[in-house]
Order: sequence, then C-alpha cells, then structure tokens
Amino acid sequence: MITHDIIILGGGLAGMRAALEASKEVDVAVISKQHPLRSHSGAAQGGIAA
Repeated sequence: MITHDIIILGGGLAGMRAALEASKEVDVAVISKQHPLRSHSGAAQGGIAA
C-alpha cells in the first residue's frame, strides 16, 4: 500500500502551493479531478484575489 503524510485535494494554485511547501518536510500527494494546467485557477483570468 502506498502511504503519504499529507494528501491535498485540488490541483489549483492554492493546492499546488500547499503541496510545494509541505513537500519540503513530509511526503505529499495531490489528488485533482483535472490536470493542473486545466484547473479553475487558470480559468480565473485575472480574478484571483491576493
């Protein structure tokens, strides 16, 4: 069985950033319905609040 310390649901900007930061310390898996380049973050087209 494959195990991970953290599983992140969603491959948008927030999910990928969380995975990037967490992967510095623990083993991380990202589960997404779509390829990250097809995420809703990419479709926001300037509508992302900082």
